Amino acid sequence: MPALRPAAKGAALLLLAAGLTACSVLAVSGDRTPISDRPAVRPPKQVLLSASQRLDDAGGARVQVVQEGPAGRRAADGTLAWGARDAAELTVTDELGTGRLHGQDGALELGYPGAAPRTAERGRAESLDPRAAASGATGWAGGWITGLLSNPGGPAHTMALAGRLTPLGGEQLNGGTVAHYRGTASVADYYGAEEGLSPARLTELLGYYERAGVETLDYEFWVAPGDRLLRVRSTVRGTAGAVVTTTDIAADGEGGAEPGAEPVAEPGAEPSAGPSAGASAYPSGVPSSAPSAGRTP
Repeated sequence: MPALRPAAKGAALLLLAAGLTACSVLAVSGDRTPISDRPAVRPPKQVLLSASQRLDDAGGARVQVVQEGPAGRRAADGTLAWGARDAAELTVTDELGTGRLHGQDGALELGYPGAAPRTAERGRAESLDPRAAASGATGWAGGWITGLLSNPGGPAHTMALAGRLTPLGGEQLNGGTVAHYRGTASVADYYGAEEGLSPARLTELLGYYERAGVETLDYEFWVAPGDRLLRVRSTVRGTAGAVVTTTDIAADGEGGAEPGAEPVAEPGAEPSAGPSAGASAYPSGVPSSAPSAGRTP
């Protein structure tokens, strides 16, 4: 076979190099390519599912929660564990003052200084809510206590399956650039995608939100590189007004962001709307004046 002339040989090497480069980019897994330090574009659904799975696999986190609405402001701070451990140690500030919410293997205890602690099983968590006690409700009371005890990654998973997702650009949070997403779903679509709900329980929840005048659920998510979910915001609008809850999430032992602190948008990024809000597997914050229905899952 005759040897290639210099010009033909150079062209062949150029084609070979181009082919190897294309193959190397296509074969890369993860969110970065070897020829660029910029994140590759990933669908919001993929990001949220990965972030929720990462948090689920972690088995626990430190959370800071702030809820604001027509009935006032509430806050909580502490650690959660889910899965095999199923535990919670939270400081809760509400209408009765500052108390301690302890959970272990489905048994709950909420105590305030100078008062005997109240206890409940996880399935009756809402009975510990002071607003439920004040109204005489014995069932679902809006989801505040249930939300405090739930894996905060739950809404990211459910909204990824059920909601309309919108990327809002990059923002600064906790000293780094994070991706900001919004998800919106009807109450029926959201809870229809929630795993583990019996048909009877689903009917109870849908009826509760209908009576409260809630038609849609709005969530925002802040996800750091490595699919680390750092903040979740929920906004629930009903006939009595809007309730907004923020849950800031950190690995157990790390400090979280200041609850309610607004992320600083990068130049050109779309600003986030509304006050801080938060996370729970079942959105907390239905106005307390709404009638309660059913039992917690």
